[in-house]
Amino acid sequence: MSETRATGPERDTGAETTAARRSGTVPEQTAREPAADPAAEADGGPPPVPLLEPREGVPPVITDDAELERVIAAFAAGAGPVAVDAERASGYRYGQRAYLIQLRRAGAGTALIDPIALPDLSGLDAAIADAELVLHAANQDLPCLAEVGLIPRRLFDTELAGRLLGYPRVGLGSMVENVLGFVLEKGHSAADWSTRPLPEDWLRYAALDVELLVELRDALQNELEAAGKLEWALEEFAAILTTPPKPPRADPWRRTSGIHRVRNRRALATVREIWEARDKIARERDLSPGRVLQDAAIIELAQRAPRTPADLQALPTMRGRGARRHQSAWLRAVARARDLTDRGLPEPTVPGDGPPPAHRWADRDPEAAKRLTAARAVVAALADEHSMPSENLIQPDSVRRLAWTPPPEASASAVAATLRDLGARRWQIELTAQPLARAFHRLECKGDL
Repeated sequence: MSETRATGPERDTGAETTAARRSGTVPEQTAREPAADPAAEADGGPPPVPLLEPREGVPPVITDDAELERVIAAFAAGAGPVAVDAERASGYRYGQRAYLIQLRRAGAGTALIDPIALPDLSGLDAAIADAELVLHAANQDLPCLAEVGLIPRRLFDTELAGRLLGYPRVGLGSMVENVLGFVLEKGHSAADWSTRPLPEDWLRYAALDVELLVELRDALQNELEAAGKLEWALEEFAAILTTPPKPPRADPWRRTSGIHRVRNRRALATVREIWEARDKIARERDLSPGRVLQDAAIIELAQRAPRTPADLQALPTMRGRGARRHQSAWLRAVARARDLTDRGLPEPTVPGDGPPPAHRWADRDPEAAKRLTAARAVVAALADEHSMPSENLIQPDSVRRLAWTPPPEASASAVAATLRDLGARRWQIELTAQPLARAFHRLECKGDL
């Protein structure tokens, strides 16, 4: 926990803040004020303020080109960073496309845009190309924003900033409450945002998500600077923008929940065939795959391999109307797996491009296991020293790869080069390379390697 956050000044308790508390709205001049110290609240200080209404009210949803042009002009004339959020329909629709995009900028107010009606926002992107975009958990929203042409050149991620500062809870609601002292509504985060028309209370929730995002960004930047972590954060934000997306997983069906219970290759083939049939149906109907057929049903079909509709309908996981709607597709998938030759059956496991699971290291390579134990202890101590999660100090996968295939010599420069090749940022290397090299060198000197 940073000193700024632990000992920050209390909020103004003047007339405008009092009025804000009564109404649940946020006057511009009080939005940047930090939350009161928890100890002060325990001594009778002001509690967090419920944020009930956007400053300018709930804006209409932008659905046509003329309205969009007015938004583009307003945001081009605005000043400072642009707060951005996107609402998807995870669990309801296929894929991760955006169904509502929220933006806010000083001088422009808040805009709610329907990206289904307006799938090309490249004009808006050009209007704000020079602005820093502020997102919370940017990696979640950047892909769906890119689909409609919104691609930030500069970024501030308030969730990642919270992690670097050691906040124990980094959800947007927790950050707004702990940093700014306002309570956001939490009721519609898992809603089906493909619904049309969107209910008024959902739109209010969506507008409030960007209401204080720039104020949160400003407060966190001050904390990062006070903690000596601002340059670290800027490196992390730049890395988010420059890191290419991960390639598609080779065998996505292997992520079916419960697949560890499938014991033979033919049953694995059945999982694969049913998964692919489900995926095709889900894509065609624009439904979340789990709404077409749950993973538990895929596993049961693979284990039981039904041959007839009666066999299938007798299975406990197939009693729902949705699962039985496509029963002929499931039976055909089971039959395809049954008819495969042995050569066509999938292997139980697929070798990865990295080290084996860590629990196997003691048997496979005892020296690597000792290096991993030492490296994890170093990283944990450094993360504690700098008040941040270990995975933000250095990626766990990088630590595993370094321990499994260390450089020829246990020097700081050699470890730094390896970490650099693994994608670690400059600040991460500066903090970890020398301590990790020392730990490996001690193992060598003790004769443990």
